[in-house]
Amino acid sequence: MSIVISLNPEVEAQLRQKASQQGQDISLIAAQLLTTALAWEIQDSEGAIEGIQQGLNDFEAGRFRSFEDFAEEQRHQVHHETHSQAPFARSWS
Repeated sequence: MSIVISLNPEVEAQLRQKASQQGQDISLIAAQLLTTALAWEIQDSEGAIEGIQQGLNDFEAGRFRSFEDFAEEQRHQVHHETHSQAPFARSWS
């Protein structure tokens, strides 16, 4: 199948450079990159759907907490991280 796409000059240059570095035809490199990007997008969407479904399942099973509890945990975590990081200081005496 043949399709035509318009690329901005920067993307076209990157694609040509990648094809040149790999000693491959630019069309082959473009097809490989599109295949990889589409597969990643499908996997990412499936992961998001699984995460949402797990959250719904947890909620229906009573495994949830109030927003106040969550917010307090986050404040505690941020406070702990802020105060546990030693500043970068060195004495040169």
